[in-house]
Amino acid sequence: MITSRYQTLHIATAAILLLCFTLSVHGQRPAECGEMVGESCTSIMVGKKASTDGSVITSHTCDSWYRTWMTMVPARDHKAGTTTAIYDGRMHTQAATDSTKMYVKGHIPQVSHTYRFLDTAYPCLNEKQLAMGETTITGRKELRNKKGMFMIEELERIALERCSTARQAIRLMGDLIKQYGYGDSGECLTIADKQEVWIFEVFGEGDKKIGGVWAAVRIPDDEVSVSANICRISTLDLSNPDRYMASDNVFDVAKRMGWWDGKSTFSFWRAYSGGNYMKETKNYSVREHFILSTLAPSLNLRDDVEDLPLSVRPDKPVSVEQVMQLLGSYYEGTAKNLSGRHKIKPKKKKGQTEPADSVVSPVSNPWMRPDEIEMYYAMGDSTMKNIRTVSVPWCAYSTVIQLRSWLPDAVGGVAWVALDNPGESPRFPIFAGTTTLPDMLQVCGQHSERDDAALWHYRKANRLATVRWGTYRKMIEPARDYFISKGLRELPWIEQAYATMAETDPKGAQQMLNGYVADFFAATIAKWDEMTRKMWRQTWAGF
Repeated sequence: MITSRYQTLHIATAAILLLCFTLSVHGQRPAECGEMVGESCTSIMVGKKASTDGSVITSHTCDSWYRTWMTMVPARDHKAGTTTAIYDGRMHTQAATDSTKMYVKGHIPQVSHTYRFLDTAYPCLNEKQLAMGETTITGRKELRNKKGMFMIEELERIALERCSTARQAIRLMGDLIKQYGYGDSGECLTIADKQEVWIFEVFGEGDKKIGGVWAAVRIPDDEVSVSANICRISTLDLSNPDRYMASDNVFDVAKRMGWWDGKSTFSFWRAYSGGNYMKETKNYSVREHFILSTLAPSLNLRDDVEDLPLSVRPDKPVSVEQVMQLLGSYYEGTAKNLSGRHKIKPKKKKGQTEPADSVVSPVSNPWMRPDEIEMYYAMGDSTMKNIRTVSVPWCAYSTVIQLRSWLPDAVGGVAWVALDNPGESPRFPIFAGTTTLPDMLQVCGQHSERDDAALWHYRKANRLATVRWGTYRKMIEPARDYFISKGLRELPWIEQAYATMAETDPKGAQQMLNGYVADFFAATIAKWDEMTRKMWRQTWAGF
């Protein structure tokens, strides 16, 4: 049978799509790695005196097969005596109007007024500059109580609707947990406002009692912290409420369950995180150690201690851009990086007599799947072991949120959002004062390929770039960095323009802010579409 060029093109395209699909984001457990892909997120926190400009920073990578649609939920007034529903199942819906496999777990009394907030899979920022990041820490299976009303994302939603500070949010969530019960696995929230950032860790109380157990620690203003799917809180000094908070049962539950003898120094992570899938013998993993060591190299933090400090003072003030870079990192320049290990001999140039030096293969990439790593291992490469990187290709979305007390709330709080792999994707701003988002952001792209979902416009280029990372990173990385620089460079202008307009034309100021977000986002989509077309052409030319 004679195959036309047109048919050959479709065969080649199908082959490449199949390869790209194998790099998709479905959760699975990596070989020789203690962390589950389906429960993997990273959050970096920065106190206001540890940042370069006085911003308080929290962040989040949603590294799982959760929804990518997002919307701005408006502020609302509510009639006295009304209630609000508490849901389960919103993490896998396809739009704000989709209720497939979503159900009501219960109702609680509504308040008279709720704030506007950015509704992501894990709600993250409200109009008062209250922000949250999240990482799953699982915990002991004995603590799980599915009868508890609240999943972690619903606790976040209610707190963002009702609170303006981190401390208010922690107290409210603690009260809700005590009254209605916590029904999720162990979770960590990194909760920030214009002045401070806290780490909040919560577990259920077991299937015989509706409630929960939790602890929260304020990160010192001049320090940084990180949480990456492992319980980080150690000792608690509840005589110092300015730094520590906890549920009133935090010690009793540990004693009753036999996880603390009541005499030795109490450690929250030792009591409540032991016995989960990681079987922790320490309170950190590779990501926590890498990030803290990167920000504070002078501390020479050992990677064999049981108790890594919850927070450290960085050697230099930390910028928003550094947090973005760390969330996109894969240990390049260290022995943990997978992408530099496969070397080949390049073609000799005309007239060259000496053998050419070996170079890194263009198909070597830092995000190899477990089955790829096992293949190399089977071929005799004993150094190929899967080490969970900070950025991963199964990331749904990520946020870096900065909060500034000296600016109006509308522009003081800004979430820098990326969809798909944070090591490859651009970031665009969504302000605390944003009231509408582009339609393409309000559609989830996790269930199928669809051009009306923003996710796929990034994912197509990113997957092609991953297949030949050594070649296409020269295209992806400059584009990614351009939008980061553009956003940070233009931010002072937006802040000034909004403040000036808001005094005389508040409606016009609001339209300007919404328009800027929409235009910035559209520019990233156009660039990634352009790179997708260019990479397809170059890939086809290589067949």
